[in-house]
Amino acid sequence: MLEAFDFVIFGGAGDLALRKLVPGLYRAHRNGELPEGTRIIPTCRNTQVVAEYKDKVRKAAQEHLREGEFVAADWDKFAQCIHPIFVDIAKKDEHWEELAALLNSGNKQRVFYLSTPPSVFSVCCKHLSEMNLITKTARVVVEKPLGYDAVSAEEINSQIAEYFDENCIFRIDHYLGKETVQNLLALRFANGMFEHLWDAKTIDNVQITISETVGLEGRASFYNDAGALRDMVQNHILQLLCLVAMESPNKMTAERIRAEKLKVLESLRPLTGNSVRFNTVRGQYAAGEINGKAVPSYQEELGNSSSIETFVAIRAHIDNSRWANVPFYLRTGKRMKQRFAEIVIQYKDVAHRVYPESAGRTVPNRLVIRLQPEESIKIIMTSKNLEKHETELRPVVLNFNFADTYKDFFSDAYKRLMLDAAANDPSLFIHRAEVAAAWSWIDPIIEAWQRPENNPQFYKAGGWGPRGADEMIHADGREWFNMDDVFASEDV
Repeated sequence: MLEAFDFVIFGGAGDLALRKLVPGLYRAHRNGELPEGTRIIPTCRNTQVVAEYKDKVRKAAQEHLREGEFVAADWDKFAQCIHPIFVDIAKKDEHWEELAALLNSGNKQRVFYLSTPPSVFSVCCKHLSEMNLITKTARVVVEKPLGYDAVSAEEINSQIAEYFDENCIFRIDHYLGKETVQNLLALRFANGMFEHLWDAKTIDNVQITISETVGLEGRASFYNDAGALRDMVQNHILQLLCLVAMESPNKMTAERIRAEKLKVLESLRPLTGNSVRFNTVRGQYAAGEINGKAVPSYQEELGNSSSIETFVAIRAHIDNSRWANVPFYLRTGKRMKQRFAEIVIQYKDVAHRVYPESAGRTVPNRLVIRLQPEESIKIIMTSKNLEKHETELRPVVLNFNFADTYKDFFSDAYKRLMLDAAANDPSLFIHRAEVAAAWSWIDPIIEAWQRPENNPQFYKAGGWGPRGADEMIHADGREWFNMDDVFASEDV
């Protein structure tokens, strides 16, 4: 049973804390998941912000919570748990003494959430250690990005490891906290009908897409240094790939799940030199239109010229017996036509077509796992049109929408992960070895992209990315999945 804990948020007045962390903890409070006596301690770099913090975070909660979630009486009780404090992470002064006095007054389990740039991870951990605030069971949660390549990521991890043991370091990837992502493991390993149809004998290809309609959203400085490959593929998409491709652990423990994910990363076929050109596509959005509204190009939005990518498509292969010769098509981009995150398992077509061409087209069976914005699982299959006497084949969908089955269902990834960190459950967090393995696959791609022939292709905002992404998958005789293309009418 989860006991009361102290949850310290360094960067407590930042965007992440106001949009996700504090609202997530409020949801936990409303659900009865926050133990009595738990304290939330946001640190702020400005004394004025400390004085106004509770009003500021209340307004943020009203803005970012769903309709009907904010209840004044519940919030007032929850707000009693919040103890904002002034701390300048860079200076070990009397304010650190105040933080120490506050924590030592409670003697609870401690979770330190570093909602800060990685550049201050080390000094923050150093000051925690010098103030004797790191107990044997204290845990630290760190946000991405963990470095810009393998060397910088290793440096950051080594700095944190000077003060915290590996089993106390929780590297967060909020995609792993989504209920639908967690359900992927249940779908695979608790249902024989899927697990026996989950390999190269039955699957033709796998597509993982994270599509965004937004542009820079105030992240210009970070994004123009990172790009889509570092920002999305190195962490979110590779973690989703691991969950799709991993072997079954003998038990659902953090150690065994992480071990199986690491095997996947280490089995990724390396992309280096010329192979990068033929298996990857870089793109950058030009001016266009989204939802009837004109939007500027990336460079106009940035206010400067740039060759960083806002779109990535990759053809990847996992060199093991389960996935031999099955391509994994990975895709992510900004200013795309629609916002969604989705995993598509496309099965091989029937070996022999028994129906004549006059019966109509057939489509490959697909398992479509939608992660956002709605969370659902769909199975696409071919059926006879029951409204016609003659045989006419058409695609139909079996739709399992989580919101229909679980009436109170709402996936709050950050809430789940914060509570897991407090409960010392690292199952949905990333091990240091996973970070190193992911970067070892990504770094050669970044290096090859420095060549002029790998400069980004422009694509119009509001579309599906550059032409090169379509050409890459069409060269294999396949196409990107799009539900609208499969179904001719909305009533299917």
